[in-house]
Amino acid sequence: MPEQEAGRPAAPNGGPGAGPNGGSNGGPVGGPVGGPGGGSRGELGVGIGWRAELDLSIERMPGVDFLEVVAENVRPDHLPESLRLLRARGLPVIPHGVSLGVGGAEPPSPERLAHLASCAQALESPLVSEHLAFVRGGGLEAGHLLPVPRTRESLRVVTENVRRAQDALPVPLALENVAAIFGWPDDELTEAQFLAELVERTGVGLLVDVANLYTNQVNLGLPAVAALDALPLERLAYVHVAGGYEHAGIWHDTHTAFAPQEVLDLLTELCARATPPGVLLEWDDDYPSDAALESELARIRSAMSAARDLR
Repeated sequence: MPEQEAGRPAAPNGGPGAGPNGGSNGGPVGGPVGGPGGGSRGELGVGIGWRAELDLSIERMPGVDFLEVVAENVRPDHLPESLRLLRARGLPVIPHGVSLGVGGAEPPSPERLAHLASCAQALESPLVSEHLAFVRGGGLEAGHLLPVPRTRESLRVVTENVRRAQDALPVPLALENVAAIFGWPDDELTEAQFLAELVERTGVGLLVDVANLYTNQVNLGLPAVAALDALPLERLAYVHVAGGYEHAGIWHDTHTAFAPQEVLDLLTELCARATPPGVLLEWDDDYPSDAALESELARIRSAMSAARDLR
């Protein structure tokens, strides 16, 4: 998912650090959401990424069950009125990081981890999500969510980085697969295999972005359905859906358009294999009308319902 996103959290109704899943990295990502609006079996429902440009739209939009906000745009001590209102209505809010960089050689920044933890505490979030991505090295910022070299040595380093992150967070962590326009030449594992082994070693949850799977299928020839079959979907935390556009044979995952039918078909395939606790629509720019966003949420629900015919 692109780095340019926006968001912020809302008022807790429990003690500091007492996230709805309780404790640190030991709790199951798919456990009860808890708190106002939380499902009794960990269901989040169908949600949308909160953006300042969409605040009023989301406030009056029916059928929004949960929210996601970009952690880097959140000040836990100074929350937007819109998010405070939505949280008070009982909507769970998940802080979503875009700059932690668990895929780098260096350990995750203690300051960035502390910020994610503060966001989770302020929001009483059921979990925190980030990306399996390389974002910086040697003090230089990549400016993008780059794929991790999928080697055994890289897996060892990423495993340690994820464990450090889990130890620093008051709620479970989920990692998202990224969109790529290139792959590293020495990869020893597919992304699904890499994630599966990482989950086995750390117990980290999965945020499966079906739009990113589609992007990698178009750009790199990596079969998306095969990736779904290889992922440990029993550790599924929630799912991302988004749109983009094709230019010169490259699919750009911009989050600025309606999801193509191929992405929704992948959502159906995923739902035929597992029941996701939540599915969230990302829209980051070129915002459409309220009616158009409601229609896109309805398309997501229809794609989820269509999975019954594949089971």
